[in-house]
Amino acid sequence: MSGAHQDEDFKGRFDPRVWRRLVSYLGEHRGAVTRLAIGGAVIAAIEAALPLFVAAMIDEAHANGLTSRLSMIVTFYLSTFIAFAACVWMFIRAAGEISTGVGYRMRQDCFRKLQELSFSFFDTRPVGWLTSRLTSDCGRISGTLPWVILDLFWGSLLLAATATAMLIIHVRLSLIVFSIVPVLIAASWGFQRLMLHSGRQARRTNSAMTASYNEALQGARTTKTLVREERNLGEFQRLSTEMRGWMMKNSIQSSLYFPVIMTIGAAGAGLALWKGGGDYLSGEGLTLGRLVAFLQFAGVFAQPIQELAQRFADILNASTAAERVVSLLDTTSEIRDHPTVLAAMAATHAPDRAFDGGSPRIREVRFEGVSFWYKPGVPVLTDFNLHVREGQTVALVGATGGGKSTIVSLMARFYEPREGSILLDGIDYRERSLHWLQSNLGVIQQVPHLFSGSIRENIRYGRLDASDAEIETAAKRVNAHDFILSMEKGYDFDVGECGERLSTGQRQLVALARAVLRNPQIFIMDEATSSVDTATERLIQGGIEEVLRDRIAFVIAHRLSTIRRADVILVIDGGRIVEQGTHRELLAKRSRYFELYTNQYAVEREAELFGAPTA
Repeated sequence: MSGAHQDEDFKGRFDPRVWRRLVSYLGEHRGAVTRLAIGGAVIAAIEAALPLFVAAMIDEAHANGLTSRLSMIVTFYLSTFIAFAACVWMFIRAAGEISTGVGYRMRQDCFRKLQELSFSFFDTRPVGWLTSRLTSDCGRISGTLPWVILDLFWGSLLLAATATAMLIIHVRLSLIVFSIVPVLIAASWGFQRLMLHSGRQARRTNSAMTASYNEALQGARTTKTLVREERNLGEFQRLSTEMRGWMMKNSIQSSLYFPVIMTIGAAGAGLALWKGGGDYLSGEGLTLGRLVAFLQFAGVFAQPIQELAQRFADILNASTAAERVVSLLDTTSEIRDHPTVLAAMAATHAPDRAFDGGSPRIREVRFEGVSFWYKPGVPVLTDFNLHVREGQTVALVGATGGGKSTIVSLMARFYEPREGSILLDGIDYRERSLHWLQSNLGVIQQVPHLFSGSIRENIRYGRLDASDAEIETAAKRVNAHDFILSMEKGYDFDVGECGERLSTGQRQLVALARAVLRNPQIFIMDEATSSVDTATERLIQGGIEEVLRDRIAFVIAHRLSTIRRADVILVIDGGRIVEQGTHRELLAKRSRYFELYTNQYAVEREAELFGAPTA
């Protein structure tokens, strides 16, 4: 849960640099921004002019009765209202265009950034944290920007026009109304601080609740097997109750804020009525129409102040989301193409970023003095050396945490060596494009991931332009064709979310077919048969032997019986090779591998005798 909170300590400070970055998204919507600004300015002008129309009508009627000039003023007054309605429609439509467009582009950029980032970024950030960036944070920012622009033009212009008109009508009454401004500012500031605190606490709790909800869904089977339903419900209910408390507190504060501001504004208008009414009755030069206009100005004077204060609060509220989105967009992947590679790609016009450094075929791989650590001072690999040629299969065995998965992750360039180098045909793989290397990899994980959709679509994911015939050929090569045909609708069978409608072994076969369709030069298999039954293991093993011919392969094996035919077996312990050789050579040494193999063989034989699963 800590990952979900790592960026939740923002204190509401307004950072112009963050917002300058996000305001750049408005560049694609200059027309809508212009319409929004014009609409706000025109509405401000109309609202400032309406009291003057009212004053003119009253004074005209009071002096001359119902004259033709009064009819002209009324007609102009009604025309103004029509223009007002047109401007409201214009700015609402423009605001919707900006909000939708900015949100779309921002989510697209965030998703693109997530696709580019290296594995280390995802190691410390849970799914809920990342989902929140693309949904609620982008939505909050895109929903705030257009209304801030509108009120910036509308509020500032209306405030200036109202204050100017009041001063023109009566200076002394204006100063009385202006005296409420410090009270308005103080009340707004106090309420905004309270509302920001409760709103921030609600969002922090919401992040924790989202993470809890996501974990509960992902771990539903584990929850049921451990009978933790009541405990999980209690934890979720506690977070939900806490969020409800903060939301209620924020709602109460919001509901009090507006009446307080309106009351202060009404107090200013009341003072103006008291003093202005006395001046009118005493005949000190203030006409009835001008008095009514002044009272209308005094009534709306607090409105733009209130709205501007609200928009400032919205900016502060959205600043947390803004910082998180900008932080994601500015994140630099630890694993990326070197500038010299980018320059070579540009010079050679390498298609689809597939710069191969002048050697499209991978005939050998060398690890030379490779050392690696995830945390400084805690080495995982130390001075690791390995030479693998085309057509060879290297099996990696050893205790958990010895460095096996790190070796294949370095080979796939999910991470890069801290020291030493990995050479492909004598060229450091950092001198070739990342896209080219990973396009030539086939990775089969212990727990394969399938996407919602049909079996056909999941296999085609390996190469999107593959024909149905090529998909079926790939499935046949890995012994998956028969089981697929036995399913309802065959290749069009819907595998469900994450492939949940298939068994683990069936998912492995589909994943293997997907990798074969890709026709990679290097295969990486990370304990691909450790979670399947013996019969399925034989199917997978048969498929593996077919597809590994003439390729370089790295195999991490849980069951040592699956790697007996490997060209070389490495026993890894503490990030070093402690034994190396073929299956027969290592057994003959009667050392670490012999001990591992005989112990596991005894366990497997016992499981077979008693009919128990071997894994």
